[in-house]
Amino acid sequence: MTELSELTATEAAGVIRNGDVSAEALVECLIGRAEKYRHLNAFISFDADRAREAAHDADRLRSRGGPLGRLHGVPLSLKDNIDTAAFPTTAATPALRNNRPSADAPIAAALRDAGAIILGKNTMHELAFGITCNNPAFGASRNPYNPVMIPGGSSGGTGVAVAARLSAAGIGSDTGGSVRVPSALCGVAGLRPTLKRWSQKGIVPIAATRDTAGPLARAVADLALLDSVVTGSKAGAPVALSGLRLGIPRHYFWDNLDDDTARHCEGVLARLRSEGAELVEADLAGIGSLNESVSFVIALYESRRDLTAYLSEAGGGLKFEELVAGVSSPDVRATLESMLKTDTQVPHDLYLHARDHHRPRLIAAYTEYFATHQVNAIVFPTTPLVARPIGEDDTVDYKGSRLPTFPTFIRNTDPGSNAGIPGISLPVGLSTDGLPVGIALDGPPGSDQRLLAIAAAIESVLPKMPPPPL
Repeated sequence: MTELSELTATEAAGVIRNGDVSAEALVECLIGRAEKYRHLNAFISFDADRAREAAHDADRLRSRGGPLGRLHGVPLSLKDNIDTAAFPTTAATPALRNNRPSADAPIAAALRDAGAIILGKNTMHELAFGITCNNPAFGASRNPYNPVMIPGGSSGGTGVAVAARLSAAGIGSDTGGSVRVPSALCGVAGLRPTLKRWSQKGIVPIAATRDTAGPLARAVADLALLDSVVTGSKAGAPVALSGLRLGIPRHYFWDNLDDDTARHCEGVLARLRSEGAELVEADLAGIGSLNESVSFVIALYESRRDLTAYLSEAGGGLKFEELVAGVSSPDVRATLESMLKTDTQVPHDLYLHARDHHRPRLIAAYTEYFATHQVNAIVFPTTPLVARPIGEDDTVDYKGSRLPTFPTFIRNTDPGSNAGIPGISLPVGLSTDGLPVGIALDGPPGSDQRLLAIAAAIESVLPKMPPPPL
């Protein structure tokens, strides 16, 4: 029998359903690990007693022959910007510390209805506006492969919980890479669904044109399972690598990689070729400038609007200005304060031009690429570099230069986010310093099930990711 903490969500669901392992035993194992590795700061809230009670109820239901959901007894964790009635939803910001939603977000409700046990809510970059998860108010999340390094973000705590075997799988959110970046840096798999495939309701927002929740897990099968539970869709048919056409846009996505990332990702391409995949070397023309014309204009304009709407629906009487006043992270405070000043706000006409002109051009560029080159997915390194030390919030040391931290890490994941297409990150190995490297796939809009099947085929020929040396 696999050690309990090593069970993936799919495996856990199977052995609990068959009676080979009790939900109580699995939950107790993960509670022990969460306590042992508390220093990783994966959770903002964690309710061991509630989890034990839910596991006991799950085992009793099974023993009585009751109806079992697809995630019956499986322990999961949620990023702390997803509403839950059982836990506060803080978005890791002081002003929302006591935010108690009256109902679960539809995503959380779907997981519970399928029998999942929610262990707790994960630490995140404050209000999801960053990728380091260095949070002054709630503490920094720490990479389980090296606790002095960042786990990525903004869903960093979820990446930590999944990689450190503190939960079987988890749900984060992704605006410009916030599921896939921590997946890459923590050595797990992550899915950004097609925009609006997953409900946006009941999630503390950044921008409706860019936001989506998505799963993080240690196996692609888990991503597919969680996607199926949340959306009600069926899994895609298996895909053979032989003859599969994959686009390799060298310019931009493969530029200026660190040595370990380049070595591992080139190794993946070599393996795909040996398995018979057809690698089509073709660039996405002008992708950098197309993305730049859309990205921050939309995010900075929609954030105030969408956060104000969330606060109103939450019913606590908190105003946007009060939320901003309580922000603890200097980088996040500067960003949000710019939305309050007339001279730094994004003008409405500029926003409309980005949304209605530049974004359609970006989407058209992807549509043309997939059609012209007849590729099923685009392949590229998830991030150009591996994890960097906690505290390098503004700039990182990279090949002898200081580069801005946030745009450097999301360079490759941001364009697909703005186009609203599905993306997946897969772990492919460790750097010479023992830090995870990830490779990414982007697919056409609505091709989530096909992309998951492609990811599963690629996963099957990659070496198994070693667990963190905790």
